[in-house]
Amino acid sequence: MGTVIGRSGGYGFRGTVTTGDGSNPKRGKIGAGYVNLKKKRKRQQRKVGREEEGSSSNRPELVAFVLALRGTPVTKHMLYLCDNQALLKAVKRWVGEGGKATLVEAPDADILLEAIKKLRKRTTAGAVTFLVKVKAHRGEYANEDADIQADKAISGQDFPTEWRDRTSQAVFTYQETCRKGGTVSYEDRKSMWNSRVRKAIRRESAEEEVRKHRDHVTGAWKQISKQRRPVDEGYHPSMVMALQRGTWRLRKVSKRLVSRKRE
Repeated sequence: MGTVIGRSGGYGFRGTVTTGDGSNPKRGKIGAGYVNLKKKRKRQQRKVGREEEGSSSNRPELVAFVLALRGTPVTKHMLYLCDNQALLKAVKRWVGEGGKATLVEAPDADILLEAIKKLRKRTTAGAVTFLVKVKAHRGEYANEDADIQADKAISGQDFPTEWRDRTSQAVFTYQETCRKGGTVSYEDRKSMWNSRVRKAIRRESAEEEVRKHRDHVTGAWKQISKQRRPVDEGYHPSMVMALQRGTWRLRKVSKRLVSRKRE
């Protein structure tokens, strides 16, 4: 094949060549699938539970990897092709010696634990497991086939759901900014505490401060406009000071909001 994996000899690997992919569309359902490229009829699809707590793209990718580990004998060498860099980073933490890794703060500890156990069994049996990153939606045969299986897991009704046990962590509902065709809209999202939730809270606080000071300045302008005499004659100095103070605060808060959005 003329693809990157094909030209590098990946499809001619002497062991088992597998590929997997996850699907996490905006409607909230999560699915994963894997394919054994040496035995094309050997493929699996699963729905992934706990979607009410929100999910990153790494959760269904981990499920696809676990499905590939389940479908491959522990004594056979395995080459796994995926298009998710976060999966490689999550697994790499548990390879070799180094700092102590822990599952305490891992968002997908329930799935990662099974993957670690499977990898340890393969290592004990003397089998080697290779994880290779491929480019997504670039015509790579393995990735396209796995992507189809992940979409089937979401749209199908006959595929079982696993990893549905809820955690004890709080779930936050927030709005995420979406820009399409020059228009800005807000879509509801659910997630446990992370950087996105923190940014959403900061954005809402800044926008609330802007609205509050804008209303304050608008009210001062309305009161001044009702006066028939010019403002510089010294009448109603309290309203003039409130107007100046409110305008200064509005500019200051607006600059903070712009800087946070740039970040």
